[in-house]
Amino acid sequence: MPSVDVVDETFLAVPPTVIAAAFAEPAAWRAFWPDLSLDVYADRGAQGLRWTVAGALVGTMEVWLEPVLDGTLLHYFLRADLPGDPPARRVRREVRRRQLAAKEVSLGLKTTLEAGRPPGVAPALP
Repeated sequence: MPSVDVVDETFLAVPPTVIAAAFAEPAAWRAFWPDLSLDVYADRGAQGLRWTVAGALVGTMEVWLEPVLDGTLLHYFLRADLPGDPPARRVRREVRRRQLAAKEVSLGLKTTLEAGRPPGVAPALP
């Protein structure tokens, strides 16, 4: 069982293809997760990406894009370990840090990709 196990879900009122485009370029990954080295092992197109993770953590990460109603549920999974044998306190801090970072990524995308859309109005299609 990985020591860092983070799961997050956020609804974005945009189509999955719009969110997939935000994750398409490796430069975006470096901006979202600057201390991680990611290697795609499954590009699922409009359904998301799966990576192996190296660097500050070692394991796997996934962004799964699920069409729901008039938007997308962005699921985020990070299952990894800190290198070496870190003390339990450091692991707990890292889990909390990664939980907050996951929400920062999803809410940042929500703010950017939904910009200008009044609440209750269907998203504009690409």
